[in-house]
Amino acid sequence: MLAYFRAGFQSAGFLALGLALLLSWRLALAGVEERLDYRYYEVPAQPGESLRQAINRYTPVRQDGQVFHGYTRWKVRWRFYWFQEASGRCRMERIQVNLESEITLPRLSRGDAVQQRRFASYLDALRRHELGHVDLGRQAAHAIDRHLAGLLPQPDCASLEERANAGGMELLRHFQARERQFDQDTGHGRSQGAYLED
Repeated sequence: MLAYFRAGFQSAGFLALGLALLLSWRLALAGVEERLDYRYYEVPAQPGESLRQAINRYTPVRQDGQVFHGYTRWKVRWRFYWFQEASGRCRMERIQVNLESEITLPRLSRGDAVQQRRFASYLDALRRHELGHVDLGRQAAHAIDRHLAGLLPQPDCASLEERANAGGMELLRHFQARERQFDQDTGHGRSQGAYLED
């Protein structure tokens, strides 16, 4: 009997991965499909105004009383299909791991030439930092894919499902912790140049 299970979880800040069935009933990685979207908010800066003040005023990214200029959200979803033998023994048949990411960034819609130049440099650094978060989501998706593909047959499908999802959740928690550390290590991008003095 062929059965199906789906799980999906979201982090602060995921795409699809197909797998091929080998003769040994182990699954081989086929590649990760990703979806990355950008969302922009308008910053109509006044000539001579501080860019930091202008972006702070218009950013929708506010958490725990803090204001941020950029934000990344990624989400990993996984699906798997199993095959149950007459004995009840259960093995993976097919797997998909989906990663969807969205980056929120400012877009300067007004401003003088000096503001435009400073903003372009700042935006490049901010985008690089946010892409670091996307990369951690990508690493999480690949790690979950490897975990699911490497699961050995289990005595029953409930055990297989439990092992698959428990391992996936553990990996998500690991990469969520790495995201927090990434922000601590970079000062939310400050050490990567994503900082405005004024």
